[in-house]
This record gives sequence, structure tokens and C-alpha cells, in this order.
Amino acid sequence: APSIRLSPAARSLFDQPLAIAVQGLGPRQQVTLRTSLRDETGELFQASARYQAGDDGELDLARCPALPGGSFSGLEPMGLLWALQPQKPFWRLVKRDVQSPFLLQLEVFEGHGERHGRLLAQAQHERAFLRDGVRRVPVREGRIRATLFLPP
Repeated sequence: APSIRLSPAARSLFDQPLAIAVQGLGPRQQVTLRTSLRDETGELFQASARYQAGDDGELDLARCPALPGGSFSGLEPMGLLWALQPQKPFWRLVKRDVQSPFLLQLEVFEGHGERHGRLLAQAQHERAFLRDGVRRVPVREGRIRATLFLPP
């Protein structure tokens, strides 16, 4: 059965590269990958890309270019993240509470086309804004308003 392999596996920092691969596909199988996340207000952001697995049934986004017809095309290992678009017009992805991560959903669908085929695999990944152990300290001194982030 197809599965999604992420590196780092379950959690990464928002500005850290995320390696995405799909294994267990058929030789040269055509699939559509979709990412989605909801911002803090609940608005949905999505991106999708069309791919073709290699002869070994492996799809590594660092080596396989996205085919035309999705949110982007060409060799873009992080394309499914930077191409996220809001479903609501003119909405922006803004993070107000950096202490909670964004939860990224990844899905692999069979075939290409506007209507996605059968769901083959799915995974979740947290995109955090603070490294573990970092303390957030509000600073209020006179008219100064700031936030101090202290490493462990």
C-alpha cells in the first residue's frame, strides 16, 4: 500500500525544509498530491500538484518534477508548502500565536484531473514556530511593548 514518508517525520520548524516522498506506488503511476491547512480563524489553504512515480514506484519530490496542471510545475521540493492558497479570496496566511503549530495535511490521490481519484495515502505534519524549550516572555516597560524569546 502507498505511504507518505516525511523528513523530519512528525514535526518541523516552519522555516525548515520538509522532504516529502511517496513509496509503494505502481511503476510510473500518475498521482495528485494535495496539502491543506487551516489558519487560526479556520480558513482553509490548499495546494496540489500532479506527479508520475518512477519505474520503482517511488516518488521523491526532490527528484521528480511536478507536471503541469496543479498549483505549480517543475522541480519544487517545497512547492506543496509555498504554493498554499486560501479558499477565501484575498485572505492571507498569518500566524498570531507562535506557541501553537500549524497542522499540515498531506494526501495522495490516484490519477490526475479536477476531480481527485481514490485516496491512496495521507499523513499529518506539524509546522512549529518555536523550537522546543524556547520561552516566550512579554515585555511591558513604559510605552515599550515587545516579546522576548529565550532559548533553553
